[in-house]
Amino acid sequence: MRGPSWLGAVLFLGVQLRALWPVAAMEVHTSKEVNAVNGTNLRLKCTFSSSSPISQKLSVTWNFQPEDLSSHEPVFYYLSEPYTLSTGRFKERVTWDGNIERNDVSIMIWNLQPTDNGTFTCQVKNPPDVDGTIGEVRLRVVQKVHFSEIHFLLVAIGSACVVMIIVVTAVIICRHHRKKAQEKRIEVADTELREKENLKIREEKEATPLED
Repeated sequence: MRGPSWLGAVLFLGVQLRALWPVAAMEVHTSKEVNAVNGTNLRLKCTFSSSSPISQKLSVTWNFQPEDLSSHEPVFYYLSEPYTLSTGRFKERVTWDGNIERNDVSIMIWNLQPTDNGTFTCQVKNPPDVDGTIGEVRLRVVQKVHFSEIHFLLVAIGSACVVMIIVVTAVIICRHHRKKAQEKRIEVADTELREKENLKIREEKEATPLED
């Protein structure tokens, strides 16, 4: 009796542990933050890893939340094939740039605008892996720097460097002239002192009477 009871307890414990054991879920990977210049195009990279083979029911959902934290907006959807948006701020500005066989679900955003500042989310579901992490990437669109502004900046930096060189050179020359003038004054003072000493010696000799 003890043998079967012991075996049953072991089997029951094994079933319970298996039920509690964490099942591998979907993992989605994106960059944390990217910067891009206004008016350019940007590839938002998103990859995934799944414990299950890629199925025909795999879906990809890209959403966007503006910086003002208003409601999420749809950006892109994939299910067996890419679906583009017919309305919204990203209409005709988002295209598929991924490869499902390589676990790549990236998209391309064209003609970036300052209103694109915000957070993009990338969610992948590959049944039965439908739970897991959601990739988030924060986009910062910066203003384009015109050539005239760059030229002005380079001229300003160059002018500042030239002025600095002139000032340093002038300081060095002034210090050199001061040192030379000081050395000249010291030399003249030494010469005058020696002449005075020689003159004094001659006067003392002339004032001393000759001994018989």
